[in-house]
Amino acid sequence: MTELKEFKLPDAGEGLTEADIVAWHVKPGDRVEDGQIIVEVETAKAVVELPSPWDGTVARLLAEEGQTVEVGVPIIAIEVAAADGVQPTVAASGQEEADHAERAGVPAQAQAGSPGTDKPERHAVLVGYGVKASSTTRRARKTASHTTTEPPAEPGAPAVRALAKPPVRKLAKDLGISLAELAGSGPDGSITRDDVQRAAATGTAVRSGYSVVENGARAGHLTTAASPRGEERIPVRGVRKHMAAAMVSSAFTAPHVTEFLQVDVTGTMAAVRRVRELAEYAGTRVSPLLFVARALLTAVARHPLINSRWDGEAGEIVVKHYVNLGIAVAAERGLIVPNIKNADALTLPGLARSLQTLTETGRAGKATPADLAGGTITITNVGVFGVDAGTPILTPGETAILAFGQVKDTPWVVDGQLAVRQACTLSLSFDHRIVDGALGSAVLRDVGSMLEDPIRILAWT
Repeated sequence: MTELKEFKLPDAGEGLTEADIVAWHVKPGDRVEDGQIIVEVETAKAVVELPSPWDGTVARLLAEEGQTVEVGVPIIAIEVAAADGVQPTVAASGQEEADHAERAGVPAQAQAGSPGTDKPERHAVLVGYGVKASSTTRRARKTASHTTTEPPAEPGAPAVRALAKPPVRKLAKDLGISLAELAGSGPDGSITRDDVQRAAATGTAVRSGYSVVENGARAGHLTTAASPRGEERIPVRGVRKHMAAAMVSSAFTAPHVTEFLQVDVTGTMAAVRRVRELAEYAGTRVSPLLFVARALLTAVARHPLINSRWDGEAGEIVVKHYVNLGIAVAAERGLIVPNIKNADALTLPGLARSLQTLTETGRAGKATPADLAGGTITITNVGVFGVDAGTPILTPGETAILAFGQVKDTPWVVDGQLAVRQACTLSLSFDHRIVDGALGSAVLRDVGSMLEDPIRILAWT
């Protein structure tokens, strides 16, 4: 005897209320095991892989790739073996959803409940917050003729799924491109973003009669393949949507002040070259960012108020006596700011390894919600884009952000003589409710002094 269970989309953390279905790893009729990854979803924070909470057979998929689903809405129905004496049901128990959340890597926080009791119904959470109240009414599903970007297989022939990463599939769907008709230029013949964009620009590989139409209530526009002189509409979802909302909120909530300092970093660049030769750093990428990070951590220890947040409701400034160092990363899905937990407690080799892991994971789109939560102060390295300086916007909930500009040969006066030195510009934005000009200037000057003479890092630590 079997029962049909529906797995509801769990809260993916940080109080988020919805997620986009990026890619299903199963289809109706597939056998699945407890803990097997069945779907990738993109939240406002990151892409998360969700495992099956049961052993069983997939009965049907209740949400389609590219669809936005609210937390608490069923996304898949699975037939499982019914326990003796248990009547068939179509709902997952709170405890099963909690177990599922724990398998995903983070313990659930809400209390379990069951029908007919006074306890609230439990929804699984993946990262340290309960579920905010939200509607559990499923959004209108798109018809197959409006969402499919790959032509159906001929009768009796198995469908061949094109080799492409979920972000590339999503781009193809948004542009109305048939992946099945493209020749991939990536590894093992995989289809890349460039392949999709070339097809869109030339008007090839567009499925006849299958323009991609977003649900009117959600988007209200028609997305078609772009032409060289045409337009392209990119749905604002997931990480990009969260980034936009966070930046607007930060810019119009915290009064920003930005100060600039040009620094001779010739000594730091020499130290970088020397450190690269040390055995402790073998296999680790050492860049000037390592010394910028260490200098900022040291400045935080000297001026703790710069590592704080404004609690308007309590009327308090919360000073953090630990540093979760955020590093802004330009990922394929948009700007993200993963952070190194307790970075102030790391040795220089440990900090170098953590920086490398963080940036590689972030750029690959594999940063988890936990990686992105809890930052206390941020560095953005605009120099990698060939930019000298900028006025960075604070990461919400933080008091300061340091921008590190490109290092370049610059005329500089040394001991009264003109010389060519390696210099860069530092930009420090801070929340003027907490940090006045004197404190902001002291922090920026300290960081600059340590980059001019890295020995000061040792002297001040």
